[in-house]
Formats: sequence, C-alpha cells, structure tokens
Amino acid sequence: MCHVIVTCRSMLWTLLSIMVAFAELIAFMSPDWLLGFPRSDQAAGNGEYRPSLGLYGRCLRVGSRAGMVSCGPYAATFGDVASGFWQAAMLFLAAGMLVLGGVACVSVFSMCFQSVMKKSIFNICGLLQAIAGLLLMVGLMLYPAGWGSDKVKLYCGPEASPFRPALCSLGWAFYAALGGTLGSFLCAVLSAQAEIATSSDKVQEEIEEGKSLICLL
Repeated sequence: MCHVIVTCRSMLWTLLSIMVAFAELIAFMSPDWLLGFPRSDQAAGNGEYRPSLGLYGRCLRVGSRAGMVSCGPYAATFGDVASGFWQAAMLFLAAGMLVLGGVACVSVFSMCFQSVMKKSIFNICGLLQAIAGLLLMVGLMLYPAGWGSDKVKLYCGPEASPFRPALCSLGWAFYAALGGTLGSFLCAVLSAQAEIATSSDKVQEEIEEGKSLICLL
C-alpha cells in the first residue's frame, strides 16, 4: 500500500530540488554568461549596447531599428565552441544538470515511495545531489580558464586572458549557475532532514492507524 507522506522538510527539499535543476538548465542555455564591452551604434541612432556571449550562444544587435537583437548559437558543432576549456566546462555542467534533473523527477515521487531496495530514497538522492554539485563546481572553475580565446577577445577586448575578462562583466546566467551549484549542496543537506521527518515516530504512528495520506509540519 502506498502511503503519501508530506512534511514541511520533505516538501521544501522537493521544491528546492526542482528549482535548482531548472536554474541550471536555464543558465546552461542562456547566452548571458559574459556581457561584452559597450559598442557604439550611433550611426543607427541607437546609442550604445552590450553584446552577450554564452557557452555556445550569443546575442548581438542587428539592423537599424532600436531593440533589434539577434540571439542564437555561434557554434554549429561541439568542436566550434570557443575554447577547449569551455567544451570541458559544458560536459561537466551538462553531467551535473542531468543528475539534478533526474533527482528532481524522483523527488516528486518521494512523497509516495520513501525507499528503493530498502535504501532511503532521500539518502540516495542527497548523495547524487552532492555529486552533481561537485561536477557543477568543476565546470564553473573551468569556465573562466577559457576567457583567453579569440572569441572572447572579440567581445571583451584584446586584453582578455584566462581568469581575466578585461572589458567584460559576468552576466546573470553565470550567477544562476553558481546559485544552482550552491543549491545542490543545500539540497544534499536537506535530504537528510527530509529522511528524518518522513521516518519519525509520529509518521509511523499514523501509518499504524491505517492512514494513507499523512501531512505533518
């Protein structure tokens, strides 16, 4: 018989697991990892604007109309990515993101199934989230090592070098990925609390009373 067990701590862990997975996915796909130096577009009467560069995409102003921005991939294949460091970063980030996505899906079902092969689903997911956090951390550490590539220099100036973005500044996507990385470690900690909350004596008492839906603070 399936016992649906919902506690504040388990629900918080589930919601945060989903949010962290989405944050990493959106950051990975965004072109706003680096904001280039201001470009003058006074001939078109649009003043200055800042192009943006992502892991495999970019945004540039095109045409003579104000606000006309074209965003899309600059790399047709994986080998066209700006730097070997960025290629490695993408692999680590993608691996961590896939693990977080899988855990997010499993977390939804944790309200009904609290164990797999007699192992706590919360402990297993917490371990996977910690591993995902390490993968994401490696990816974020590799990312600035690729700032010396020719592609980055077009956006950030010739002075750009590894770990020195020169005229560029970090965009919101990098901070979202960083927040998701920290969030994955937080989820790993919360998973232990979710396990404690769902296996408490109070929960066991309500199961023995025959309740199939158990909601506790």
